[in-house]
Amino acid sequence: MKLYFRDNFFNAGQTEILNEQNERVGEVDLRSMFGSGLDVYDGRGNPIYSGSFPLLSGKWAISGPSGEEVGLLRARMSFFSKKFEYEAYGRGVYELISPAFSQEYEIIDENGALAASFARVSSWFESSAYCLDNFTHTVDSYEWITVILGMHEIQKRQR
Repeated sequence: MKLYFRDNFFNAGQTEILNEQNERVGEVDLRSMFGSGLDVYDGRGNPIYSGSFPLLSGKWAISGPSGEEVGLLRARMSFFSKKFEYEAYGRGVYELISPAFSQEYEIIDENGALAASFARVSSWFESSAYCLDNFTHTVDSYEWITVILGMHEIQKRQR
């Protein structure tokens, strides 16, 4: 199932998560224009994931609904591609890879299998919007949304 979601231009406020039928299936709350944290809610409005930078860290920590940390995203050095690594605690390590000037990413599991893919689908002057296609049950789509928006936050910090 494909999901569509976006960042806000000013990094604050709520945005919808939509399915292929353009139905609302969740929401992203970008907590503050001055901070880099977010919460992801399911279609019933229940909080399911949160993402933020731990104090004095360039890594993106992801927490579950009860506040327990479920994974950590970090940037990886690469000269001719964009590369990130997501450690889903107890469920594996995934690489997020994209050629240098591409807006399309693949998420590869430890066995080299395609776990998910996503692409930026917005134009240059709009806030970032993405389309996610999840192929694994190990990491759910809402967790991938938190990872992808965290990757976007890491990229903004690096600029």
